[in-house]
Amino acid sequence: MIESLSGWPSVHRRHRAAPLLKEREQYLIHLLQLGRDVDHVQAVSAYLIHIVRTMQLTSLRSVELTEIDEAGVRWANYRGPERRGKRPETSPRIFVRRARQWLDFHGSLILPAAPTGRFDVQLADFRSALESRRLASITIRGYVSRIQNFLRWVSARHDDLSHLSVNDADDFLASYREAGRRPITLASQCIALRAFFAFAEDRAWCQPGIRRGIVGPRFPTYTEAPKGPSWADVRRLIRSVSGKTPGELRARALFLLYSIYGLRASEVARLRLNDFDWRSETFCVHRAKRGGIQQFPIQYEVGDAILDYLRYGRPHCACRNVFLTLQLPYRPLARGATWGIVGDRMKLLGIQ
Repeated sequence: MIESLSGWPSVHRRHRAAPLLKEREQYLIHLLQLGRDVDHVQAVSAYLIHIVRTMQLTSLRSVELTEIDEAGVRWANYRGPERRGKRPETSPRIFVRRARQWLDFHGSLILPAAPTGRFDVQLADFRSALESRRLASITIRGYVSRIQNFLRWVSARHDDLSHLSVNDADDFLASYREAGRRPITLASQCIALRAFFAFAEDRAWCQPGIRRGIVGPRFPTYTEAPKGPSWADVRRLIRSVSGKTPGELRARALFLLYSIYGLRASEVARLRLNDFDWRSETFCVHRAKRGGIQQFPIQYEVGDAILDYLRYGRPHCACRNVFLTLQLPYRPLARGATWGIVGDRMKLLGIQ
């Protein structure tokens, strides 16, 4: 298999001389099947030789993360004949990442056990209740994260939720104030606590009435000037992506969907090809809040931008999502990735 990656006999000899040739080749074949380009697989193959030699792996065995980190440091400090890279400062990070991925592929990576909390069962039930209400995933993560922080804090005081009182909630919020948390953060925490104690009261986990004693800070809803850019800046942002590269075509379609329709990042990321009806010039959006589907007319500028991206910028693959990554393996564009696409362009233009 190594012969298909390089035509140099010296490279073939190096790979055959290193331990675990079969196991290394199995992983390289896996990367090619995922759609990784040959240059990337060649780079990985070279690192695998360094990994097995630095970690003295003559056979596959279970390896902990600390051993990989220590091996990465040894490789970073190595200055022998095997050191060919021009950027040794990046070697420890790349070494560790490659080693983890390879060992994980073979089931030989020992990951630390996730910390368990005293009230994990109750937290899982609360999460399920939120999911049954069809809340947006980011909303659920926010509620669960805030309640998880509270339950970890309160587990040092009580071993059962039936012992909780409103004083515990007050003390927890006081610790937030002492830590300098902003009023908006305290208000969000109070909302989550009231939701959790309402759920806990229905399950008879705690004393009744605690949620009514949790009072958040009062402050005006609009205390600052609007944070959004002006419409002139929005149009300047859109005009700045007038190129014909796949990245520019994708960015223009994204910017228009956000600015014309006010869609959320997750809603745009979930758009699929069959959501667009080009005959009736409409498209459907799966709303992030409360679920449901909403139909919109395709505004001409948005439609032209999306068609240009579909024709000249979008990779040809089986994935049905509209917006895809630019590099192999092609996959749906993550919600968080659009923050970088928009944010980097705004910084470049000096838009606050």
